[in-house]
Amino acid sequence: MTRALWTSDEAIAATGATASGAIPETLAGVSIDSRTIKPGELYVAIKGDVHDGHDFARAAFANGAGAALVSRERARELAGAGALFAVDDPLRGLEALGRAARARSDARVIAVTGSAGKTGVKEALGLVLSRQGDTHFSVASFNNHWGVPLTLARMPASARFGVFEIGMNHAGEITPLTAMVRPHVAIVTAVLPVHLAYFSSVDAIADAKAEIFSGLEPGGVAIINADQPQTDRLIARAAEHGARVVLFGESARAEARLLSVALHADGSDVAASIDGEAVRYSLRNPGRHVAMNSLAVLAAARAVGADVARVAADLAEVPPPTGRGAREIIPVAGGAVTLIDESYNANPASMRAAIENLGRIRAKESGRRIAVVGDMLELGDRARDFHAELASAMNDNGVDLVFACGPMMRALWDELPPSRRGAYAADSAALTPAVIAAIGAHDIVSVKGSLGSRMGPVVKAIRARLTPPAKN
Repeated sequence: MTRALWTSDEAIAATGATASGAIPETLAGVSIDSRTIKPGELYVAIKGDVHDGHDFARAAFANGAGAALVSRERARELAGAGALFAVDDPLRGLEALGRAARARSDARVIAVTGSAGKTGVKEALGLVLSRQGDTHFSVASFNNHWGVPLTLARMPASARFGVFEIGMNHAGEITPLTAMVRPHVAIVTAVLPVHLAYFSSVDAIADAKAEIFSGLEPGGVAIINADQPQTDRLIARAAEHGARVVLFGESARAEARLLSVALHADGSDVAASIDGEAVRYSLRNPGRHVAMNSLAVLAAARAVGADVARVAADLAEVPPPTGRGAREIIPVAGGAVTLIDESYNANPASMRAAIENLGRIRAKESGRRIAVVGDMLELGDRARDFHAELASAMNDNGVDLVFACGPMMRALWDELPPSRRGAYAADSAALTPAVIAAIGAHDIVSVKGSLGSRMGPVVKAIRARLTPPAKN
């Protein structure tokens, strides 16, 4: 029988709540979503920028919630709806529950941040470590001020490994999150010119990412990309917190060193040295950046005591995370269309990587390489330049048609020769019909943009339009 995640007594003690109603003995899990909550879980009524979770507490109980963590000021109006744990602030209560989960855990904990690649590294670690013991890791990109404590609060006491993704948009945001997680290993995948609307320089971004080292447990390990201008800056920050530094990359000083990589349209073959141990392995997710980040996975796995040879073998089974390179073949009249979903997010480096991946795929017969791109956001004063500079990447990688949307992508559009122009629109919704009308058999279509550019709906629309209806 599966052990309950929490007893109600444990949750009440951890949060300092005042309980009322018919209190269940145990709680099966923790949720902030009344729509997806499972029977017996604790519903946490967080107040967000748009919605107040208290307004959905009764719906949570109707869907089976065992209890609800609510604010004291809203508890009276919810009396009788179900078991209530009243606190001053439900978000602070969730943080307290997360800290209690961390305090009771003997898991070896890894935290991951970086300008790009952190979700892929987290997902890969979650899969490969789960083959060697009970592993708890973040769902989707739960990496912010509520996602991190929620993930912590969901960590079972039995976990052998824990993997947490930590993100930020501003300086100071990582510090309180890493203090909750208290990792044994902290990874910075890369420092890139993203979020420049909120930072004065890339060095300032590096300093914000380096906050993750402040939460390291004594004797902790800092895993840092060896092949970037900010490497020594990160090493210095890690040293300030007493961390043992492990570098990954192509540099001769990297302990997790890339020796060679054969890049293919559907993956890569990698040869590496991990602390002097030679390993060879294959990856399902294409791209040089994926191969580089796999070194961080191996270094972290070694640091928490996992079997590196098994991890290397299991990397071949790691699929691309949703919206980050997942590929599907859609049958159409006369052949098939290859759809590459890169729609989750974008920055100049990841956009170029997606274009390079598109260029590695050889189109059959009359097929074309088609790039569908939306604005890369939060790039500051150089935003238009970053977009315009993508024109050379489109040319170098043999992209046949470009469909672009958003005010910043106008800069790319203006740099493209007429022969490469598919269509331009103000937003993704307006662009979608032109994209769908242009796609034909054997085409390879890659869709990418920042989350705020709403490129995900473009992927869904292409899939819905091209996928034949199921037969009765």
